[in-house]
Amino acid sequence: MEAKERLDLLKRISEVPGISGYEDEVHRFVREEVRRLGLAEVSSDGLGSVICKKRGSADEPRVMFAGHMDEIGFVVSSITKEGFLRFLPVGGWWEQVMLAQRVIVKTRKGDVPGIIGSKPPHILSDEERGKVVKRTAMFIDIGAVDEKEATETLGVTPGDPVVPDSPFKVMANGKLVMGKAWDDRVGIAMFIDMMKTLKGPSHPNTIYGVGTVQEEVGLRGAQTSADVVKPHVGFALEVDIPGDTPGMTEAEGTSKVGKGPSIMVIDSSMIPNRRLVQLAADTAKQEKIPFQYSAMARGGTDAGKIHMYGGGVPSLVLSIPTRYIHSHTSIISLEDYDNAVKLITALVKKLDTKTVASLTDF
Repeated sequence: MEAKERLDLLKRISEVPGISGYEDEVHRFVREEVRRLGLAEVSSDGLGSVICKKRGSADEPRVMFAGHMDEIGFVVSSITKEGFLRFLPVGGWWEQVMLAQRVIVKTRKGDVPGIIGSKPPHILSDEERGKVVKRTAMFIDIGAVDEKEATETLGVTPGDPVVPDSPFKVMANGKLVMGKAWDDRVGIAMFIDMMKTLKGPSHPNTIYGVGTVQEEVGLRGAQTSADVVKPHVGFALEVDIPGDTPGMTEAEGTSKVGKGPSIMVIDSSMIPNRRLVQLAADTAKQEKIPFQYSAMARGGTDAGKIHMYGGGVPSLVLSIPTRYIHSHTSIISLEDYDNAVKLITALVKKLDTKTVASLTDF
């Protein structure tokens, strides 16, 4: 893929707002991008997951690549008489990374910028200063003078989604990029770029790139979209937690940014098909693609639902090491991204009827 096209896709898909349950703008982005490039037939499930079907030289096996469209964020729960917003988290937030961050409130009248605030440290007791500020003590300051201005002039309503305000940026060495929502817009970008690479019916199957909804709140879109696709093989394209930052130990995270995509050997939602794990590793070695093994004691992915569809679906998580997930800004390696796209493209070309049947030949 061209470096300029890759950066453009990553920038645009990272900056689209779309927290769990409010993924409409991301859905439209994926639909329009895939149709503009003529990559696949596009449809939806009843929850709003977008399903991109690319036919190969055979209708079967059906191979599903899921990347979830939703990002973590917040929802306005109430508005104070002074014009400040109370909010609830959507998805898994760590309170320590929330405070003093810029956000955008998506209202019926348009975008309203704000910042997450709390009592200033200057007035806190020594005991209070030593504690993490609780989310319940935070608020969003949108600059409104009172409740009337917040609601009537700016259009804020309880239930409005709130997204992190974090623009895409290439870092100084040119190898890493930072932005919001890599978890899991990077998975969406991966299957779009894979479809670009696979020209015509150059694969012995039919592939489905699926942008799922509501992964961060219970893997919900994976369940409904799998019911539409009826996959024979499933992949979750995800982020991985690397262990290469200060304070991390190898026991807490084995992967490293820049050392290749990760093959997940276990997480809390799925034990992957062992033959599919081996096929991915063998393919990476044959294609000289660097890769890493990874494991998570906590956390799951869309594959947790996909692998339990129907009578069971051989499934695997392929991920990109990503620093600082579940915060306003995270970091990925462009080389890891390129190698992940190469790996899934090579795997697609191998997943013919005989190979897929061998995955469940117990």
